[in-house]
Amino acid sequence: MNDVEAPQPEILTLVTARVRDTFVRKPLYVDGAADIVSVCRELSARGATHALVRDRTPQGEERLGIFTTTDLRDALLRPEPPNVLPVREVARFALVEVHPDAEVFEALWLMVQHRVHRLLVREGGEVRGVLGQLDLVSFVANHSHVVAQQIDHGETVDELRAAAARIDQMVALLHGSGIRIERITRLVTELNRRLFARLWSLVAPPALVRASCLLVMGSEGRGEQILKTDQDNGLLIADDADTTGLAEATAAFNRALSAFGYPPCPGGIMLTNPLWCQRLEDFRRTLSHWVYGAAPEGVMHLAIFYDAAAVAGDATLLQAARTYLDGELSDSGPFLARFALPADQFQEPGNWWTRLTARRDETPLDLKKLGTFPIVHGVRALALQAGLHESSTAARLQALAAAGRLDAALARDLLDALHFLMGLRLSHQLRQRGAGQPAGNSLRAAELGTLEREPLHDALAIVRRFRQFLREHFRLDAL
Repeated sequence: MNDVEAPQPEILTLVTARVRDTFVRKPLYVDGAADIVSVCRELSARGATHALVRDRTPQGEERLGIFTTTDLRDALLRPEPPNVLPVREVARFALVEVHPDAEVFEALWLMVQHRVHRLLVREGGEVRGVLGQLDLVSFVANHSHVVAQQIDHGETVDELRAAAARIDQMVALLHGSGIRIERITRLVTELNRRLFARLWSLVAPPALVRASCLLVMGSEGRGEQILKTDQDNGLLIADDADTTGLAEATAAFNRALSAFGYPPCPGGIMLTNPLWCQRLEDFRRTLSHWVYGAAPEGVMHLAIFYDAAAVAGDATLLQAARTYLDGELSDSGPFLARFALPADQFQEPGNWWTRLTARRDETPLDLKKLGTFPIVHGVRALALQAGLHESSTAARLQALAAAGRLDAALARDLLDALHFLMGLRLSHQLRQRGAGQPAGNSLRAAELGTLEREPLHDALAIVRRFRQFLREHFRLDAL
């Protein structure tokens, strides 16, 4: 049985399973003053690999920690004999908690996000027990934690390539099991960024890693990437950094991503392009040129950068570039209108609703041009105007609504439409890949199921309403 077939029944339990449905181990408590040998004796007697540590802070406040066999390894390296070393000295007290009624998926997400192997299960003020990573394997074979571990422990590019392949398998299984699209993207984003950071640490000199900021942009930067599409990455470098080995590292990074299944960007938005691999001071001048220059690609390049997220290195370099851009845009109304214009450039084909309802119509509809792009770029333009630094479309919509810059009902409709279109696009692309075809954005009415037609109509109607709002808000008709 291959890797894709094996986990199917277990992945299905993600739809309904709760933490309380899994094997939550009953808590074993030890006192923080107990010595390591006594604690290990208790663990041995109970057949346990961890214990919860009850203790008090120097200020007298109660606290709860955990001691595991991994902590025992660290304890043995300390100068104090283990029979006099209090367990509080090696226990960890920053516990990550989960509610018993939380979905299993949420528990997986917490483990991936916080890089822990155990969660404290607490209901109200009562501790129910500890949920361990291995106790979830029966629920989710091939799950995110397996991929995350494979990435974190990968010592070669080939090992990371195997992890990248498992991400695609996981996407197909999660989507086929009914997991909501926004949850899939959240998980894939975390794994992809960890993959890119680990790869960069393997191919770049440590000094360069510390003195630079690895960026992902486009849908990856917004946290909306699902299947592997074009690479969109860049590098900001500290002005005083030693760039020895830079060319070799950037070439190795982009070459490895291509081997992982991330195609090179046709527009060259990659580390190997000098435009996207600059020292901070040089990049500030580039930002000014994009804002005030007449070159048409300036708008596109600025849009790409505005979605940037830091995944490795010195994130303050990205913060400095964003702060500089805010200053450049403080009095640039004409540029913002020009920036927003592409959101309204793609028009629906004539009689598109008639064609959509015609089951045999073969006229292609581009889900990106007609659906996701107007939402993503329109929201991006509003966020740029408001000086927001949120990267995802969902976070931007929430911030715009909270600031009164976008009607809250329209913001909700746009997010619902975006998630529907992303899910429909993913379903379509998975079918294409299953048929041995390249994944694309165009589909035909004949390919739509009965339950997909009306929601698609509603989603495109929301997009049309949003485009009208953008035309009025930015006065696009005057351009």
